[in-house]
Amino acid sequence: MKQVTILGATGSIGQSTLDIISRHRDRYAVYALTANSNVDKMQRLCRQFEPGFVVMSDAARAEELSRVIADLPTEVLAGEAALAEVAAADQADIVVAAIVGAAGLMPTLSAVRSGKRVLLANKESLVMAGALFMDEVRQHGAELLPVDSEHNAIFQCLPPGGVGREAFESGVQRIILTGSGGPFRDIDINELDNVTPEQACAHPNWDMGPKISVDSATMMNKGLEMIEACWLFAVDEANIEIVLHRQSIVHSMVSYLDGSVIAQLGNPDMRTPIANALSWPERIDSGVEPLNLLQVSQLDFTLADEARYPCLSLAREAWHRGGTCMAVLNAVNEIAVEQFLQRSIRFMDIPKLIENVLRRSSTGPADQLDTVLQADADARELALDLVNAGDV
Repeated sequence: MKQVTILGATGSIGQSTLDIISRHRDRYAVYALTANSNVDKMQRLCRQFEPGFVVMSDAARAEELSRVIADLPTEVLAGEAALAEVAAADQADIVVAAIVGAAGLMPTLSAVRSGKRVLLANKESLVMAGALFMDEVRQHGAELLPVDSEHNAIFQCLPPGGVGREAFESGVQRIILTGSGGPFRDIDINELDNVTPEQACAHPNWDMGPKISVDSATMMNKGLEMIEACWLFAVDEANIEIVLHRQSIVHSMVSYLDGSVIAQLGNPDMRTPIANALSWPERIDSGVEPLNLLQVSQLDFTLADEARYPCLSLAREAWHRGGTCMAVLNAVNEIAVEQFLQRSIRFMDIPKLIENVLRRSSTGPADQLDTVLQADADARELALDLVNAGDV
């Protein structure tokens, strides 16, 4: 029986993970769940799974939850220290890192430093502090398995044990990262300034939270995934090709020197990569309908237009500048998406704001965690100042 901690249990990845666990109660039990502020949803999860511990973002939410589940044996905690504590607890075998954004970095690092099997859905941890993060994985013997559908597909398509440079010594030529293009892939590029948050969150293929949905619409998600893949698989950006694939059936591919291209296919459902990482090297039922190739009439692939998706070139620039530049990229993107969702800026202001802050930010070595966190904080402050001044 494996004990599982889920960081970000009320989000889409957390919910999908719990659905898989509910199908395999003989294999998995829930040790701890964490959430930001959704007391109602967490109450329901506590009653269904009876975790030993729950962590909420602040004391007020924790107290409220404690009152409504007073009849359960679950202990309710609050704050960042408690988050790190349950992520590192000896009793947990597997930690699912599903907190969205920079907030997921520190608890995910706590799990890594405790040598856990870490199911990584928080790409921002690697974008912000990739070199430091991967050093910690190696130093503490953690087992890092990707949950993002694209990176999990790459993992499945690489040679056994091919996370790292060894893969490219085994005949791998390049990684082909696929993306749907989001809800605006066919809209006139001149109309993008007028799209709404509701339209941006209406993804044609995937059911995701608002932040990730907007990232998909701008394709910043693909830029962040490119950086994540560089760190995960120890490759350079030049070895990664990004293509649009509107059906979201081929989740990514690996091209080999002998001319072979190996692809991972499946219905667009996050339970597939989660189940793969949760049970690897075995396979378990995820609850996902098998892919019916007879119903897939065609598979389309086109190059991503960086005039339509300028966030892609911004991500490449951040990778090549290196150091703290990637933390700046991620920080400003989080602020820009938040401001767009609040209708403070327009959709195409998102890449403009990111570019503006990147131009004004110096790049230093990202060799200390404090340096990375300071670069993140400074970039957020500058981005908000520019928005408030109307100088996007």
